[in-house]
Amino acid sequence: MTICLMHFPKSSSLLFNQQFITSNHNKNSCFNLSVYPNSLKTNPPSSSSASSLQCSSSLSDMEGATVQGLYPAHRCKTIHLVRHAQGLHNVEGEKDHSAYLSPHLFDANLTPLGWEQVDNLHKHVHSSGIAKRVELVITSPLLRTMQTAVGVFGGEGYTDGISVPPLMVENAGNSTRPAISSLNCPPFKAVELCREHVGVHWCDKRRSISEYKPLFPAIDFSLIENEDDVLWKNDVREPDEDLATRGMKFLNWLWTRKEKEIAVVTHSGFLIHTLKAFGGDCHPTIKDEIYKPFNNCELRSVVIVDRSLMGSDSPVTNYPGKIPSGADVPSDDGK
Repeated sequence: MTICLMHFPKSSSLLFNQQFITSNHNKNSCFNLSVYPNSLKTNPPSSSSASSLQCSSSLSDMEGATVQGLYPAHRCKTIHLVRHAQGLHNVEGEKDHSAYLSPHLFDANLTPLGWEQVDNLHKHVHSSGIAKRVELVITSPLLRTMQTAVGVFGGEGYTDGISVPPLMVENAGNSTRPAISSLNCPPFKAVELCREHVGVHWCDKRRSISEYKPLFPAIDFSLIENEDDVLWKNDVREPDEDLATRGMKFLNWLWTRKEKEIAVVTHSGFLIHTLKAFGGDCHPTIKDEIYKPFNNCELRSVVIVDRSLMGSDSPVTNYPGKIPSGADVPSDDGK
């Protein structure tokens, strides 16, 4: 049974506003966005107003109903959501939550165990075919997410003398890792909108962009306007509702991208509060699947559907037919 996860938010500008990424969408209007687990991709829900095709949290309403639908493929995107691998802050914070307030966790890097997790996910995305299909990798501009992103979706070891810059230089961020090649990889972009909660916790404060660029030469930082982290405040933590709104802005922005299959490497809090905007009217099993917190270096694939003409991409696989032109009156028309 396929269950629809729908959200109809009003756009708003809170802590993260249009200075970061401005979409073509009218910011005073509502948009209609649906998210489905990728396992349901072959049978997404219908947008019909018929009651038998609507999403419901009532099991009795669903019994015996055929909850099916069909959408044009060019109005769908597959998003591979990834939480970063284990960072030093995860270890210290599990021992003592107050450690998050310590400056020594500033922009925490991955642990050796975290890099093992990266290596295992790297093997998975290649063996499953995901690596070949992903057209773009979006990463939060923090050390642990960028290390995870390039380690999972990047190329093999980098060799000096190659004419293209590496995704990551050797030993970047206390990693003791070899350089990672950008050959045969999708482009990588750092995007401020998919950061973790900002403020108070030092692990969530980023470095200056000029510090990151030499460490990650092939990551594109052009969408980040401010050299320094002007968002992080040591006495104010971003509210959950502001983070959720920022998450919806990020998904809205994804519709301005031409790519149809995108990987997003981000954070636990961002994923939790963004995905909670969906699934409230769905089967409890699907709702639990969406709301379940992400493990370190966990990947989940979802499909997002544009149901309100937010996107403007034309279909690339459709064929108009009637070439050459000829009579084609359907046989049923004469009845």
